[in-house]
Amino acid sequence: MSALIRRYAAEICHKRMLKSNYPKLIFTCYVSTRASPQLNGAAATTGLYGYDHLKTPKGFQRFVDDAIERSGELVNYISSMPSSAEIVQAMDEISNTVCCVVDSAELCRNTHPDREFVEAAGKASMRINEYLHVRAEKDGHLLTQEAHRAANQLRIDFEKGGIHLPPEKLVRVNQLNLSTLQLSREFGQNVTNDTGSLDIFPASRIPRHIHHLLKPIHRFPAGTSPGSLGSWNNMKEKGLRITTDHHTLVSVMHWVSDEEVRKMAYIQGNSVPLANLEVLDKLAAARHELAQMMGYKSYAEFVVKPNLASSPEVVMSFLHEMSKIVRPKADEEFEAIRNFKREKCGQKCIDLEPWDETYYTAMMKSSAHNLDSSIVASYFPLPQCIEGLKVLVSSLFGAMLHDVPMAPGESWHPDVLKMTLHHPEEGDLGYLYLDLYSRKGKYPGCANFAVKGGCRISETEYQLPVVALLCNFSGSPGSSTVKLNHGDVETLFHEFGHALHSLFSRTDYQHFSGTRVALDFAEMPSNLFEYYAWDYRVLRTFAKHYSTGEIIPEKLVKSMQSARDMFAATELQRQVFYALADQTIFGEQPASPNDMSSILAELKMQHTSWKHVEGTNWQIRFSHLVNYGAGYYSYLYAKCFAATIWKKLCQEDPLSLTAGTALRTKLLQHGGSKEPAELLNDLVGEGILKHCDGGIVPDITCFLEESRLVGDE
Repeated sequence: MSALIRRYAAEICHKRMLKSNYPKLIFTCYVSTRASPQLNGAAATTGLYGYDHLKTPKGFQRFVDDAIERSGELVNYISSMPSSAEIVQAMDEISNTVCCVVDSAELCRNTHPDREFVEAAGKASMRINEYLHVRAEKDGHLLTQEAHRAANQLRIDFEKGGIHLPPEKLVRVNQLNLSTLQLSREFGQNVTNDTGSLDIFPASRIPRHIHHLLKPIHRFPAGTSPGSLGSWNNMKEKGLRITTDHHTLVSVMHWVSDEEVRKMAYIQGNSVPLANLEVLDKLAAARHELAQMMGYKSYAEFVVKPNLASSPEVVMSFLHEMSKIVRPKADEEFEAIRNFKREKCGQKCIDLEPWDETYYTAMMKSSAHNLDSSIVASYFPLPQCIEGLKVLVSSLFGAMLHDVPMAPGESWHPDVLKMTLHHPEEGDLGYLYLDLYSRKGKYPGCANFAVKGGCRISETEYQLPVVALLCNFSGSPGSSTVKLNHGDVETLFHEFGHALHSLFSRTDYQHFSGTRVALDFAEMPSNLFEYYAWDYRVLRTFAKHYSTGEIIPEKLVKSMQSARDMFAATELQRQVFYALADQTIFGEQPASPNDMSSILAELKMQHTSWKHVEGTNWQIRFSHLVNYGAGYYSYLYAKCFAATIWKKLCQEDPLSLTAGTALRTKLLQHGGSKEPAELLNDLVGEGILKHCDGGIVPDITCFLEESRLVGDE
């Protein structure tokens, strides 16, 4: 019996670790209660995130040693057969202890400028992975509803980890889990290391205001010889090298009028890294084998079953319905863009191409609504945007965000800020690191890392959550020149929604803290907080001109909103296509392997208004296929849920303390400790979800009305 208990006891650690990569992105990271970080801003020297172990890169090795030792102690305790509630509590601490290494290492790997720290963090993460082949059991009567839910969730996690399988199959499951982790990392490293590039001559083919994003290059004109050094310098031709990383590629697609340049950039940007074609095939195969060993027909079924949707069939039905609804309006928008291009190009225009979309839609929005992106950005200096986050916290929740000092050694970079979420009656509720500026070697996107999950330690003590919010804004800290385009503002508010989900969480078990919820519920709070970045009643409280202090004009905000809505169907259609592709890649596999690129090309032709460009493979840079894997549909679920909550609870008065209190007490504070359907119904009542073939889908009415896809009666 003892051996079986031991096998169960660490499986929760294994499953918690595997769930540590959520996109846009949510990294769930939890820390040991035994080695609690110093979070009071004390002057004493400490290590990364407040851990004494992490003063040097070698400290990660000790971090692993202590986590393994403590886990062993807890497993021995479980083996002594304490009460059922104590078993669940001990297993939650095992998860808390072991995952502190994996998740602190993950944050370090993605943000630390010192390669020694990055490499040590990577080794620590892999070592913990190798350790996590030992598992243990739980059972029994439980004292609270949350404890009962925790036990049930642990049981599900154990079985998903293969605990019910014979030893030889269990070994293979562990091999596959490690393989998928390694392949996922390889995919990401390839995207970072092989960005692709193309050289453009002359430099005048690129608008001057984006030259700073590109690398200057030179060449000697054909048919000439260098001669003297002076004449060579006068004759050499200036050009620019476009590195087709996502950020640069978007800028090129937006601003470059030369169609040939856009075409070359589009093809190059969607053709690298070529190595990821094989990586993605291997990842899909490994995940499929893993799912089949667990008794599932596909990895999609393996992933979706514990979520609201409950089955791939429910997901696909939802996606096909959305595809059918959006197609007529998306086709209208496509025709409008094509006609606009023909007006601009005359007889030269043959057809509308994928590399035309960003350029002409931006021009149409600007023309229709007299928008200048530089003028919009002038009202969003970064310090004022941070003030906007403080306004939200104060108005909605009656709490405050305060800057607090860090202990020497706690920060991983001088640009990092630290804040405490403080309530005047309840005291400190949690801590937030802000790492907002772009730098070499840092994770290139925007993400929310949970450094420490909240949980109840005793009747009088609560382990406060700690999160890190990462963005990659251009500029120097404190500079008045750091101004955000509105898309960046929306992203900042999105990630802040994830952070608040963790900071307000008050669950008994860290297993349920914050974003530890069903996958197709996790993105709902973040999508809801995007609305606050668009509402004038909110924007006027913080969006002020960087030099004059003028409040952003309401007319300008209305123009921004109208421009946003111009091609809503096209954007929705794209998201439906991505979700369908994700389900297909990780769905039931045919008897004989098919070319995945051809399958995705056919899907694009079926479900979008745009053509596929032969030879391009967008999927080899689409990291959500790795991070979400059969769960990308969750974004559409989130958008629908958020649209209903906004309309029914927040729209009338977005800064209402009443609405904020409801959000906190009925949703955010529960994390994953209650069923998502119960939380949603309790928050807004009936009309937010529907039951469908044994699963749950969002009610899409409010979302469709908002997107102008149905009439708003």
